[in-house]
Order: sequence, then C-alpha cells, then structure tokens
Amino acid sequence: MRPTLRQMEYVVTVHQLANFGLAAEMLHVSQPSLSNQIATVEAELGVRLFQRGRSGVTTTSQGLEFVTRARRILAEVEALNAAMTSKIPFGGRLRLGVLPSIGPYLLPQVVRSLHQTQPDLRVVVREENTLSLDEGIRNGRFDAIISTPEDHPNTQQHFLFREQLWAAVSRDHPLAELDEITAGDLAGQRLLTLDTGHRLARIVYAIAGQNGGIVSNDYEGTSLDSILLMAATGAGVAVLPDLFARRQAVHREEVKIIPLNVPDADRAISLLLPERSQAGDGPDLLVPPLKETAAQFGV
Repeated sequence: MRPTLRQMEYVVTVHQLANFGLAAEMLHVSQPSLSNQIATVEAELGVRLFQRGRSGVTTTSQGLEFVTRARRILAEVEALNAAMTSKIPFGGRLRLGVLPSIGPYLLPQVVRSLHQTQPDLRVVVREENTLSLDEGIRNGRFDAIISTPEDHPNTQQHFLFREQLWAAVSRDHPLAELDEITAGDLAGQRLLTLDTGHRLARIVYAIAGQNGGIVSNDYEGTSLDSILLMAATGAGVAVLPDLFARRQAVHREEVKIIPLNVPDADRAISLLLPERSQAGDGPDLLVPPLKETAAQFGV
C-alpha cells in the first residue's frame, strides 16, 4: 500500500487541527471525502491513526509515527518542487565541499560575496579530505567541491589557482637559519604531513623521494595545526600549503615559515562539479569570486 501525497496531507492536517471539520475546511474538501480518504489509509495499512470521541480527535501512537514520516516526505517533495522551478542557482541550496586547508582562509569572503549577488542562495559548506570529497561529488552529497583536480577524474573542472608549498621548522632547527629551502637542503630531513587521505601527503611523499628526504611514519597529522605543532617540537619539517602558511602559520612564534623552492612543491586547486551537472550558471557564479579572493591573498 502506498498512501498518496494528498492522503498524507489529509492525515497531517487532521492531526494538527484535531478536528475533521476544520481540516476539511482548510483543505477545501468535504468532510465525508476527507473521512473516507483517511479511512481508506487506515484500512489498507491495517492500523488506526485517530481515535474519535466526544472530546474530539486524538492521534494514536501509530498515527504519530505516520505523521512524523509523512511530514518529512511532504517537506522533501516541496523542496524538490522548489528546486525544479527555482531560478536561483543550485535550486536555492549549494552543498559545497572543500579541503580543510582551503576552506577557512578562502571561503568566508567568497560566501559573503555570494550572499550579496544571490541573497536567496543558501550555502552549506563541509570540510573533508580528498577521498571523502571525491566520494561526495560522485554520490550526490555535494553539488560542487574545491579540491585538487587530479584526484577527481570525470568531473567538470574549472581551474582556480596554483598554490605553492612552504616549510615550517622549530626555531632551533638547523634549517631555520635559511631564507629558503632548496632540494639539497631536504636530504636526510624528516618531513611531516597529513594522512594519506589527502593529496598533500602524496605530494610530500614525492618531494621526499626526489630529494632524499624521509616522510615520518611515526606520526600522520589529522590537521595542518597538528603537524605544525609537531614541527615546533623539533620532530621534523612540516610541509604546508600557501594559504595556511601565510595566513595562519606565519603568526606562530614557535616555528619559522620558510619558502620551499623545490621542483613540484605546489598543487593545483580547482572548482569541480559532477560530470553531468545541471547547475547551469554555477561555474559563472562561483569561479570569479574564488579567483578574485585567491588573487587578493597572493595565490
């Protein structure tokens, strides 16, 4: 048995008003028609949704369960209709995934800009690692993501900027005396990075392999702050992306931030949408403020 949407609406309205007559009036149907429809639902489900008495209508426990689920379904249908008919990009709600090393530094200004141009667009942001972002863009959990393009094949890709990498070392580390770190300086050095769910980790492994460095297998950071703290203890050389290094790490007194002048010590960042995305003008809406904000930060 499949209750129709109209039947669900009938049940929810009777529950809200606790009166068949008032519900029928609100729904613009006759009371007998309303009663018959609810009786049909009760008969086909084999449950009683309402108790009728002299004091009015009381919703049963099974009726309350029906109402809870019916409200959820009706809300989703309403949202679906709004999304299909809305002229607002992304149906009025943009579910945006972003790398944790990008989001806090790039998005606040971008979201503010979007609100000025699209005040009715709701932006929902989630920070996740590369693997989770890829899963989310493929299963429909995200409408768009900001990530490293090589990790998300078969997507619409819109290049934003290329981000240089920096090194962070404790103040008493031998490399702290340098103004920049070159390939020869990394020989024998222990490099600190995030876990392998992040593209940054794979870049750091490649840098270590090309320049005689060692990636620490004693510790994999869960955040850039955590590997920065490890570097501050003298545990090794933390490799950090540009936005985090210059907007946050540079203010930490316990470490020194040094440019990493090494081949391939950078990463591309792009806006990515599902391959068959129907978002229409989504890239036109998102790419300009993202690029403009990145340029203001010097990346």
